[in-house]
Amino acid sequence: MTKLHDLYYDAGQSPWLDNLRRGWLTGGELARWVERGVRGITSNPTIFQKAMSGSDEYDDQLRGLVSGDASVEDLYWDMAVSDIEAALAVLRPVHDESGGVDGFVSIEVAPDLAHDSDGTVAAARDLHDRIAEPNLYVKVPATAAGVEAIRALVSEGRNINVTLIFGLDRYEEVMEAYLSGLEACDGDLSRITSVASFFVSRVDTEVDRRLEAIGGDAALALRGKAAVAQAQLAYGRFLATFSGPRWQALADRGAHVQRPLWASTSTKNPDYADTLYVDTLVGPDTVNTMPESTLDAFDDHGSLTRSVDADLGAAAATLTAISEVGVDLDDVSRTLEEQGVSTFAKSFDELISAIGDKAESLRSGSPAS
Repeated sequence: MTKLHDLYYDAGQSPWLDNLRRGWLTGGELARWVERGVRGITSNPTIFQKAMSGSDEYDDQLRGLVSGDASVEDLYWDMAVSDIEAALAVLRPVHDESGGVDGFVSIEVAPDLAHDSDGTVAAARDLHDRIAEPNLYVKVPATAAGVEAIRALVSEGRNINVTLIFGLDRYEEVMEAYLSGLEACDGDLSRITSVASFFVSRVDTEVDRRLEAIGGDAALALRGKAAVAQAQLAYGRFLATFSGPRWQALADRGAHVQRPLWASTSTKNPDYADTLYVDTLVGPDTVNTMPESTLDAFDDHGSLTRSVDADLGAAAATLTAISEVGVDLDDVSRTLEEQGVSTFAKSFDELISAIGDKAESLRSGSPAS
């Protein structure tokens, strides 16, 4: 047993791995992570961009695909789906053992659909139908259009990982979309699950930048505190939303809570503890998806103490203080959402370009670069 096992069995939080690459699947590394206690996998366009562009692990599959007339985007989806399907097989025992709560692998719709509700719904349906495994999560960004898509997809009984949540107001909208989607579903609610991916460290990066621009002791003393405080308040709203008569009516039909998933939990600022965004957000009915370095750090010296709702009053006071020194937290959320969508779109475009170049080299008989 490792501390990752303890995080789940003793503290009620599921540790997931925020990375995926072909070599981990073929070399057994992913299976070893599961043995160490990892209970799910998240991926995104940036992760696939690094995996596919930064190695030759996909060349054999690509060589077999370029003989047809598929588009470059089709080639990408063929390779990404192959990775997801292999990872789903590795995680399926976790899914079965957990009664369908864990063991999920996530794949994201194309980033250019972030502001296209109908396109997102169609793409998510296509991925669910194409892969058709019970432990698949399709990731949908929590843009305004994405929230509309989430409601529609949940009403159809589809499992969704809502990603790119940066603020409390949008998080409320995401939970409402999940609840109203469940209420509109006439199927078996016990077969529907969802996570809401609340991004953490990027909040500190942006708020700290603004605090440093403001300057002064009061502002500078608040650096490194916004992200944890906001995530802790998000957990408080989760507890409030998934209780009471409205939720109980759905729970009586077999519904699962939409678990908060703490994302972007690697520490970006080297002055902060390497497990800052894990130790401070431990609590039941949550997920923390971490890159391998953060998983290793937590397994070595992380804390298992329930912390996510230890002092919600202090968390609220922290955000109030940050607002009072001049940081507009609503603008921070909007900025980070725009940046998140843009970053994934840029990674996707770069990946498609790299695959296109490699495919052309293979078609022409030149060595793949």
